[in-house]
Amino acid sequence: MDDYQESSSRGPARSGPRDSLFLLTSLSSVEGTPLGRARVRNLSATGLMADCERAVPSGVRVSFALRGVGQVEGVVVWSREDRIGIAFDERIDPQLARRPVSAGDSRPSLPDYLRQHRLVR
Repeated sequence: MDDYQESSSRGPARSGPRDSLFLLTSLSSVEGTPLGRARVRNLSATGLMADCERAVPSGVRVSFALRGVGQVEGVVVWSREDRIGIAFDERIDPQLARRPVSAGDSRPSLPDYLRQHRLVR
């Protein structure tokens, strides 16, 4: 079976390529009710799959922020225990979520744990 066929163990057929990654976000209903944290596992232009800290039923309209992309809205199209699939209301560029977070300048920066910190007295 290929990735584009529907399966009873997975959600509806997928329509585009997906990137595997791990991003954390907080889900809420579009009305603002918190639904818990989620770990994004797969991301495409039209949707995502995520592990959630608690079950979110299918049919729920959700809102969340994705690093590099911004605020996204969609609907939970399938839900199995703590894993969900969300179809976005509008297409996104999933590569934006993969871009490194910058400190605002073009120089490469060291992670905090590698920097030498001076004590101020």
